[in-house]
Amino acid sequence: MTLHKHLAGFAITALAAAIPAAAMADISIYGRAHVSVDLLDDGNKYSEANLSSNSSRLGFKGSHEINPNLKAFFQIEQEILFSSEGDSKFNTRDTFVGLGGDFGSIQAGRFDSPFKVARGPANLFGDQVGDMRNLTRVSDSRFDERYDNTLQYTTPNFSGFNAKLAYSMHQGGSASDDHDSKSYSLSLNYAGGPLEASLAYENAEDDTRNRTRRNLVIDGTNVVEQTTVTPVGDRNGIRFAAAYKVTDAVKVVGFYQTVESDSKNLTKVQQDQLSADTYGLGAEFKVGPNTALKGMWLTRDVDADKRDSDMWVVGVEHKLDKAVRVYANYAVLDNDRDIGLTPWAQGRSAAPGAAQGVNANGEKASALSVGLRYDF
Repeated sequence: MTLHKHLAGFAITALAAAIPAAAMADISIYGRAHVSVDLLDDGNKYSEANLSSNSSRLGFKGSHEINPNLKAFFQIEQEILFSSEGDSKFNTRDTFVGLGGDFGSIQAGRFDSPFKVARGPANLFGDQVGDMRNLTRVSDSRFDERYDNTLQYTTPNFSGFNAKLAYSMHQGGSASDDHDSKSYSLSLNYAGGPLEASLAYENAEDDTRNRTRRNLVIDGTNVVEQTTVTPVGDRNGIRFAAAYKVTDAVKVVGFYQTVESDSKNLTKVQQDQLSADTYGLGAEFKVGPNTALKGMWLTRDVDADKRDSDMWVVGVEHKLDKAVRVYANYAVLDNDRDIGLTPWAQGRSAAPGAAQGVNANGEKASALSVGLRYDF
C-alpha cells in the first residue's frame, strides 16, 4: 500500500512539472453539488418523496492574455447528476470561447441568453422548489433558454450599466430538430449601491414547419410512448427584474414578464394559450449573519381562459460557511381548471410529470424540500 502511495505521488508530481506553471494558473476547475430531499404532492393522486440533483455542475474555465488590451477566455460546463445515472454530454451547460478587452467582450458557443440571465436579480429560489421558472418557462413557446450556436457581445461597464446582445443561429443545432429558426436576445443591466436590475427583450423565429416531440403518456395502467406534433411559431418577450437592499438585512425583489406568440402556424386559441403575463414580489430578511428567511409570490395571467396559475414560496437558508449552505422550502402552485403546473418542474432532476401519474389540472400542487448546496 505504501509503495502504491509513493508511486501515485510521484506520478502527480511529474505531471505537474510537465505542465507549464502559467497554463495551470490560467485554468480553474469549479462546480456545484446541490441535492435535496423533497415531498411532492400534485393535489390529486401523486404524493411521493424524491431525491433530486438540482442543476449540479462541473466546469473548467480559463483566460489567456494576448497583450495588455486583449485576452482570450473559455468555459466548458456540464450538468452532473448526483442522484442517478443519466446520459450527458460535456457541454450540457454554458460552454463558449471568446475575446475581451477595453471594447467589451465577444463570445461564441452555447450559453444562457441575455433574456434568461435577466431574471437573476429576482429569483430567490433558483434551482429549488419554487423556482420562478415554473411559471416563466412554460410550453413549447417558452423563453428562458440556453440556445445553441450563439454569438454574443457584452459592452464594457459604464457607471454600473452594461448591455448584452446575442444572436442565435439554430440551424444544425440538433438532428432531431426539423425546424429552421433563429433568435435575438438583448438586455440592459445595472448593478450599483443597493440596486440591481435588468430589462430584457427576446424574439425567437421559426419557419412554418412543426416540431416533433416524443412523450410518455399513461394508457390505463400502462405507460406508452406517443409521438406528438406541436406547431411552433414566432414569439417575443419582455422581462424586467430588480432587487433593492432596503437595509443590510432586508432585500425586496420584483419581477414582470410578458410573452406573446404570434404565428400563422398557430390558431388563435393556441396563440392565447402561449401568451401570458407573469409578475410578482418577494423579500429576503437576514435574521443573523448567515441565516435568511425568504418568500415570494408570483402569478401567471394567460390570455386563454381557465389557464392562470399562482405560486407562493417560503424558505429559510443557513450558510455553514462561504461554500456550503442548507435550506428548507415550502411551495404551493394553485392552478386554474385547464392548467396543471407544479412548483418542482424546473432546474431539478426530480421533476415527475404525466409519465409518473402527476395530474395537477385545477389543483394545488405543493412541495416541501430540504437541501444541501456545496459550491467549489
